[in-house]
Parts: sequence; structure tokens; C-alpha cells
Amino acid sequence: MGKIPVALQLYSLRDVIPYDVEGTLASVAKMGYQGVEFAGYYGKSAKELRTILNDNGLLVAGTHIGLETLLGEELEKTVQFNQELGNKFLIVPGLAEERRNSVKAWKDTAKIFNELAEKVKPFGMRVGYHNHWDEFKPMDGLLPFDVFFSDTVTEVVMQLDTGNALYGGAESVPLLKKYPGRAATVHLKECSRNEEVNFASMYGEGSVPWKEVFKLCETVGKTEWYIVEQEKYLSPPLESVAEGLQALRKLGV
Repeated sequence: MGKIPVALQLYSLRDVIPYDVEGTLASVAKMGYQGVEFAGYYGKSAKELRTILNDNGLLVAGTHIGLETLLGEELEKTVQFNQELGNKFLIVPGLAEERRNSVKAWKDTAKIFNELAEKVKPFGMRVGYHNHWDEFKPMDGLLPFDVFFSDTVTEVVMQLDTGNALYGGAESVPLLKKYPGRAATVHLKECSRNEEVNFASMYGEGSVPWKEVFKLCETVGKTEWYIVEQEKYLSPPLESVAEGLQALRKLGV
């Protein structure tokens, strides 16, 4: 397969983009990013956002949305919005306590995602889940991450966050091997093993084995998008995400 395109999770620019959506997205495109992943819509309609993206040659790599926007009558509205936006990846970045506070809760949540995967399939869309670090804390001798992804169908995207996983004590390489074909989109985040989390390290300066991660994404992972996410900065936000892309390019992305 060819080079996997790189998108930016717009949460990385949460202190900038609400005040200038058009200008910020134009800057992201000029940096060399090929797409964006949303985490909110800044009061814009899907049509308005699609126009801004088209004007700057950007694609949509996904959106982070709450599970409640996929349930009941909300699902139809969410599908319509994302059809107009041009997005096929509906990624849930976190769950309410009652949906993750026991092995049974995780299994029940997996059933919900399986049902949603079937419902959005006719629209060419996929649902998915984005890990943090609690998913790697044992619960009744099991890892919630494994409970969830072992109980979900292959259509449910495993949006692996490399930094969050490492901070939780898990390695990305074994996870990509264990769940082949599930990592349709991957959050690239640096982290240093056995250190207090800060997620401010630049790519290549932490403990994530990037070459192995990239190789697996390009083969067994069937990854369609790499997504840059930066939660803290050593420089102003726009400069930081530009530096992040440059660092990834040096690593061979």
C-alpha cells in the first residue's frame, strides 16, 4: 500500500481554532497535513465546514463524538451531518462511568458498538473507540481493552492512541498484531516509558517504537489515516503541530 496520509486531531488546536476556524484550517493545510479529525464543530454547519475543507484541499479523517450522539433518534442526525461533512469514521473518545465500571459493563458496551456498526454500514461509515490509559488497568483479571475489542466485530475501529497506551503500561506493537485490520485510524502520540505523563515530547524523543508501529500500520493494521494529537506544547499550538509533522516526516512517515 502507498503512504498513509497524516491528519491533525483538531483538539490539538483547541485554544486557537474556536476564534478563527477558516484561518486555522488554512494554516493546517499549508503545514502539509492532508486531513483533520474533528472534536467539535465550532458553531459551524457541516456544509460550512465542508466548504472550508474543500477550499484548502483537506479531507476528513474522522470525528470524536459522544456515544449518546449515536443512540436512538440522535443516530440519524449524526449520520446526516457526517454524510454532508464527508466523514466515515465516528469515533467515541470516552465512555460514561456506568458503561466501563465492570467487565459486564464493557461487554454490554461492546454489544452496543456491534449494533451501531451494523446500522452505519449502509452509509459507508464505521464506529470506533479511542483508548486512554484506564483500559489497561486489570479488572477481574482482564484488561478492559481486550474485553472490549475481543467482543466487538472487526468493523468496529480500534483507534489506538500510542501515547495513551504506553502511559497505561501497554505497548502498541503487540496490540496492532493482536487485532489485525482493526486500526483503521491511529493516534500518533509520543510518550516516555516510566516517566510522569506530559505528552509534550516531540516524535522520536520518547519511547514509542515508531518504525515498528509504522510497519505494522502499513501491513496488518490496514491503517487509512495517521492522526497527530498533541495535548501539551513546548511552543505555541500552531508552531507545535507544524513541528510535529516535520518530526514525523523525518521518521519516514
